[in-house]
Amino acid sequence: MKKTASTGLLALATLFLSIVASAQIGSPYIHDPSTIVECDGKYYTFGTGSGGLISEDGWNWHSGGVRPGGGVAPDAIKIGDRYLVVYSTGNGSGLRYSSHVYAMWNKTLDPESPDFEYTEPMDLGGSDGYEDCDGIDPGLMMGPDGRLWLVYGTYFGYLRIRELDPKTARPISEPVDVALSCEAGEMMYNDGWYYLLATHGTCCSGVNSTYEIIVGRSKSPTGPFVDNIGRDMVHGGGKLLLASEPRRIGAGHFGRFIVGKGIEKMSFHFEGDLDRSGRSVLAIRPLMWKDGWPVAGAPFENGEYSLVSERRGYALELAVNNVPMAGGMRGFNRNGDDNVVALDDQKLEDVIGTWPKGEIALRIGPELFRPHQAWEITEVPELGGFIGGAYCKITIAGTGRALAATADKEIVTVPEFTGAPEQLWRIDRLTDGTYRIMPKSVPGTDEELVLVSVADSTPSLGVFNPDSDNSKWNLVRH
Repeated sequence: MKKTASTGLLALATLFLSIVASAQIGSPYIHDPSTIVECDGKYYTFGTGSGGLISEDGWNWHSGGVRPGGGVAPDAIKIGDRYLVVYSTGNGSGLRYSSHVYAMWNKTLDPESPDFEYTEPMDLGGSDGYEDCDGIDPGLMMGPDGRLWLVYGTYFGYLRIRELDPKTARPISEPVDVALSCEAGEMMYNDGWYYLLATHGTCCSGVNSTYEIIVGRSKSPTGPFVDNIGRDMVHGGGKLLLASEPRRIGAGHFGRFIVGKGIEKMSFHFEGDLDRSGRSVLAIRPLMWKDGWPVAGAPFENGEYSLVSERRGYALELAVNNVPMAGGMRGFNRNGDDNVVALDDQKLEDVIGTWPKGEIALRIGPELFRPHQAWEITEVPELGGFIGGAYCKITIAGTGRALAATADKEIVTVPEFTGAPEQLWRIDRLTDGTYRIMPKSVPGTDEELVLVSVADSTPSLGVFNPDSDNSKWNLVRH
């Protein structure tokens, strides 16, 4: 087929939308990313080598993070008013498993700050070259009791865990073997359980990598960590959390970022992104929980949805007069020989002429999959984003009529989308699988407000409450 200019533009647009739907924008190129850490309103992650990435909004990433020491697979954590960064290197002896973990403190991660200065690296130990452990790929976790833990090791032997002094980062316990044949260990705590996340499979093969993220859990920070069928990770167990997906290969190096109660994200890399020359890229996805296990959420997909309140199961809709569908009641006669035919859905052109031309108020009503309940949700990455996603416009499908926040902390629809901040919406997947829908800003206030169901039929804006179904919505495909 001969390629025309319009064909080429369409291909570029399709490629861009594919990238937007699946990974961060900008230059998110990194291998073995550390857990994302926020510092002075910016986000940081570090990778193998000496550098790292910075983002002002958690969506558009660029190089600029600074971490001396080189080495591989760092991790970072904020403790009090300081930042602890760990990384690992071989000791140069040529022995296969002889590697050590090092730690540095800093008051800030911003290389432009006058307070930016790393301390001299501290040796936290590792492997001596004659044991069943390769002491690299360190991960850090602060437990709910204020105890600090370090996990390290690769698939050349065991993953190990040891406790560190949270004031100095120096080891205060001997290492314990907790997993076998995996690497890039990371720990997290949730609802009485300690979780060990690790990466299993082949590394450093780009689009041929078999990397995947697995998990086990324990009531103790030193294990034993078992999977969902009771296998100990020290004997090869591990429940799958995330693997390769179409066009993105080799998920590895898990990190957890808690946005707030009820909203969590997981960061990691894909070793090979086929839409980005097969390069290793940073990815951020929703982190959910089900039956006591973490679940990797899928990236948001543009589409036509009903916005259904978790409170009542009713849908957000335009406050317009209902236009009945043709047909009426069926079934009271005895004409069983009547032809049975499929009826068409109600179409936009059947009803739009009855709608007002200016602003239209909103209400919540029973879901009937009608045009005044059909919302087109589309990412607009050129207008910015937040950690893990782009801002979206929410319009009545087939029209330019857009959902907007108002200065009196209510919501309406306006005739056309203009890209104003009050018309941009953040779609966050919550840990229970429902959604928080939040405007980028509300005119006249700096308060963060979200779409809420005040009562069964009344939508409004209010403060997010992760414990209330009033703040939660489901996106139901039309």
